[in-house]
Amino acid sequence: VQLQAFGGGLVQAGGSLRLSCAASGRSSSRFVVAWFRQAPGKEREFVAAIRLNGGTSYYADSVKGRFAISRDNAQNTAWLQMNSLKPEDTAVYYCAASQTVITSATMQAESYGYWGQGTQVTVSS
Repeated sequence: VQLQAFGGGLVQAGGSLRLSCAASGRSSSRFVVAWFRQAPGKEREFVAAIRLNGGTSYYADSVKGRFAISRDNAQNTAWLQMNSLKPEDTAVYYCAASQTVITSATMQAESYGYWGQGTQVTVSS
């Protein structure tokens, strides 16, 4: 599976962006899809994840209520809708996927074997 993340950009605080993660090479409908982010000088951190049927999603506490993850298996695409953006959301955002993710390990980067190239999100104050 090849993943391509896009949709990043520069936005003012309080604004919104929608990131997309497109999968190719193999159907991603059986994969758990997640978003992680990495700010300069910081470790990569979990943002959100969504399970196979789209009915179960997970969020980092820092983005709950502001971000929403969704997917369309027919399009092999997942999205991360980001609202009420803050300067601290500035980071490179990566989408990731895995066929098998233990529920307790959903927020761990090590659980995911497929990664996109990342897209830069910059939130100005």
